[in-house]
Amino acid sequence: MAEVEIGIGKSGRRAYGFDDIAIVPSRRTRDPEDVDISWEIDAFKFELPLMASAMDGVVSPHTAIEVGLLGGVGVLNLEGLWTRYEDPEPLFEEISKLDADKATARMQQIYQEPVKPELVTERIKEIKSAGVTACASVTPQKTQEFSSAIIEAELDLLVIQGTVVSAEHVSKTSEPLNLKKFIRELDMPVIVGGCASYQAALHLMRTGAVGVLVGVGPGNACTTRGVLGVGVPQATAIADAAGARMRHLEETGVYCHVIADGGMSKGGDVAKAIACGADAVMIGSPLAAAHEAPGRGYHWGMATFHPTLPRGTRVRVDSRGTLKEILLGPAHENDGKMNLFGALRTSMATCGYATIKEFHKAEVMVAPSLQTEGKALQRSQGVGMGA
Repeated sequence: MAEVEIGIGKSGRRAYGFDDIAIVPSRRTRDPEDVDISWEIDAFKFELPLMASAMDGVVSPHTAIEVGLLGGVGVLNLEGLWTRYEDPEPLFEEISKLDADKATARMQQIYQEPVKPELVTERIKEIKSAGVTACASVTPQKTQEFSSAIIEAELDLLVIQGTVVSAEHVSKTSEPLNLKKFIRELDMPVIVGGCASYQAALHLMRTGAVGVLVGVGPGNACTTRGVLGVGVPQATAIADAAGARMRHLEETGVYCHVIADGGMSKGGDVAKAIACGADAVMIGSPLAAAHEAPGRGYHWGMATFHPTLPRGTRVRVDSRGTLKEILLGPAHENDGKMNLFGALRTSMATCGYATIKEFHKAEVMVAPSLQTEGKALQRSQGVGMGA
């Protein structure tokens, strides 16, 4: 791919986000009822290609169960409030009432409470008892420490997740997690991430992970791109990871799933993520807007409360509807933020594709005027695509 000259001593590739591209309809259309949007990873099949983000304002044991019953999978943050406190509900209430200028400092205090291994086991068992797939997240730094509690609870699917996770971490002060060794010795499937480039995705796939999370800094609550200057726009990051998946499949015969993580607020964004090569999506802020969400109309990322360098913020999302309405409809608004997977199904049908893997073949074009062309009245009135 041609590079753009940034200056005499530096050049770089042009990258694209979801707002920069459009999916091109093909010569064929289908009935939405004939489209299959189910997702299979390892031994698990989900009716929706959805992972609910491992963020405290999004996933509680209760919402993990609800998402599971609706056809997706909720990812519980095993280093969040649910494993630090026996009853965190009063803290969620307090966080929802904090002044904006005091929120980060107070949340740093709240999250100083140590994670309790017995609560790790208890929360996982709570989800499993409802008969849905139990999925939970830990950071690479804490994976070994909590592995016994995770194994004891018989977790179904483990996510090892950080702002950036690499297959090769170099440290002069501690023994880093050997991802490849840990994954191969663990008797459960593992998803790892995030990453945002071809090489990083390929190396994570070579660890034996069943899936990789793609996304560095695109989330509504994330400030990584501002604090660290690190990140890649999602459309390009996903397409690069999809290229790595093809390379890995050629090398090993093993299909490693690409999961788009963050940057999606509307049904069209979900459709574009799949068209760029994602097998499933991980979303947070749209689900934080559900009536059932523990954040009470607020959403914050996993690094918001970092003790020395917070890379996230508490954002207000307000409550829009039930989890079912946000995921499956019916939508009562026209801005694309409800019935996300009905929108995916309709987008695939409109373009003539019957399955997720077929939709990877959809033509995509760079379309800088997609959001504005012919929308002057919507923009001037602050409705629809102009809101």
